[in-house]
Amino acid sequence: MNVLITGASGFVGSHLAAHLAARGDRVTGTYAGAGVEVPGVDLDPVDIVDRQGMMRLVCRVDPDAVIHLAGLSHVGASWREPAEYFRVNVLGTETLLEAAAGRRVVVASSAEVYGAVPEGEQPIGEDRPLAPASPYAMTKACAERLALSRGAVVARAFNLIGPGQSPQFALPAFARQLQAIARGEQEPVLRVGNLDARRDFVHVADGVRAYALLAERGEPGTAYNIARGRAMSIAEVLERLRSAAAVAARVETDPERLRPTDLPLLAGDPGRLSALGWRPERTVDEALAELWESVLAATEARR
Repeated sequence: MNVLITGASGFVGSHLAAHLAARGDRVTGTYAGAGVEVPGVDLDPVDIVDRQGMMRLVCRVDPDAVIHLAGLSHVGASWREPAEYFRVNVLGTETLLEAAAGRRVVVASSAEVYGAVPEGEQPIGEDRPLAPASPYAMTKACAERLALSRGAVVARAFNLIGPGQSPQFALPAFARQLQAIARGEQEPVLRVGNLDARRDFVHVADGVRAYALLAERGEPGTAYNIARGRAMSIAEVLERLRSAAAVAARVETDPERLRPTDLPLLAGDPGRLSALGWRPERTVDEALAELWESVLAATEARR
């Protein structure tokens, strides 16, 4: 399969590009910033909101499928930069869909589009009406409307975790703090935000298998949850990470790390994806161990 991935230098994109290349697919990816090197992947720095640039790229690559991962994804930051989130996530998706007209497209969305759902009505099915509660979630809901109306497949990812995720997100930020404590560079105090929230955590390797499957077999104009079907509190996941790192530290809430809104629970029903043959194969503990090892390796590489 000939695949174009937007956002191939990001957390999920880099894992997906490597996965597809390793199985023998031809892979081209867009990236922002410094980019990354992925063996066997042709990387192009075209901006997702550059209409002419995207059209030229699609024409050159002539992909069988496009997997649209490029975008801004930090819920907290979206409150500070709503206009930029709209520009990149909504207008960027519109640009991509126009450039990819007539081709198979998978658009990455988020569980955040569901908003606050009563616990008794979870895990959440894809037919649930959307109720976005943050600027980020609103931009994803808008992007979904554009995508579904044009026959694209929408992938509503719950919390994908593993090595390579940006430290602006909770778990890699915790790992960075634990590493600094272990090296004596930080006092043994782990500063955290809301640990009560419960999320449906999925190993990034399982997530990229889901994206690849949807690019091949997803029903056009349909949304799919990428989820395990059960949630864990961030407090529990943090304890598992601390166990993997074997670092002792006191936990303190940092008001600066609290969000204006934080959904108490998000767990997804992966029934549609399961019907295509997808099953999670990797555990949360494996993802945390790999995350910790990647933080240690990155630190050694900088020395």
